[in-house]
Amino acid sequence: MVSLTRRTLIAQGAAAALAAPALAQPYGGGWDYDQYVAAMRASERRIGMNKATFDGVMRRRDQALRIVENYLRGKFREADPHSLRAYAEVPREYFHYNYAGAFDFGASAYEGNAHPWAIGYGSALSDYLGQMYMTQLSRPQPGENALEIGTGSGYQISILSRVCAKAYSIEIIEPLGRAVAKIFKPLGFDNVITKVGDGYFGWPEEKEGFDIIMVTCVAQHVPPPLLAQLKPGTGRLIIPVGQPFRREQVLYVYTKDKDGKIHSRRDVGVYFIPMTGRISQGR
Repeated sequence: MVSLTRRTLIAQGAAAALAAPALAQPYGGGWDYDQYVAAMRASERRIGMNKATFDGVMRRRDQALRIVENYLRGKFREADPHSLRAYAEVPREYFHYNYAGAFDFGASAYEGNAHPWAIGYGSALSDYLGQMYMTQLSRPQPGENALEIGTGSGYQISILSRVCAKAYSIEIIEPLGRAVAKIFKPLGFDNVITKVGDGYFGWPEEKEGFDIIMVTCVAQHVPPPLLAQLKPGTGRLIIPVGQPFRREQVLYVYTKDKDGKIHSRRDVGVYFIPMTGRISQGR
C-alpha cells in the first residue's frame, strides 16, 4: 500500500488538538474489547491486546478524533461531516497488524505523532492524518462507487466504504491481498469488494465506472485505464505522481466533466512507496 509522509501537514495536525464536539462511536457504538477479540478471531489474526491495553487505546482515540477534525478544518476551512463520521466508525486499532510477521500492534494506534506503520511485504499503513486528508480531498458522497488502488492494510477503503455505496480495492501483493480480504466482514463492512491484481488496469468489470478512484502508491505516470473508468460528470481521481523513492512526488486531482473531458490540478507534495506491475514498463 502506501508509506505517506507529510512532515508539514502532520506537524500542523498534531498541534491541532483543540476542543471539538464529540463524534460518533466506532462500529455503530458497539465497539468494545469483546467485539475486537471476536473480529480478530474471525479474520484469522492473532490478538495482541488485553482489555486494559484496549481501554487505553480507546482513551487516545478521543484525542485523535479532535486532532483529525481540527486538522481538516485547517486544511479545507471546514471538516467534511461524511469524512468525520467515517473516521469515527472505523476502529483504526483493528488495522494495526503486520501480516508478514503475524503480530498485532493495535496498542500503538492513535499515536500523537502520526506516521506510517509497516504491515509486512513491503507495505505500510499510512498515517491517519494523511489518509483523512485524501479522504476529504476525494469528497465522498452517499451512493457513490469508489475504487482504491493498493489495498494495503484495508483502512483507507474501509473509510470510503462508510460513505460510498460500494468500495472496491485492488492489491498487487498476493499474500497481503488474500489476508486483508478477510478483515472486512467481521466489522460488517459488506460493501467492500477486494481482489488481487494489478491496479494499473483498474476494475473494468464495473461497467458503470467510478465516482472516486484513489491511488495509494506513487505512479510514474497516470494509467490511462483509470482515467477511462471515471464516471463523466462526477469522476475524480486522486493520484500521487512522481519517481519511486524520490521526494519530488506530487498529489494530483483529475476530474472528468459531463462531456468526458479530463481536467487536472496539482495539490500537495507527498511521499509514497511505488506502484508496481505494468506501470514499470513505461507508457
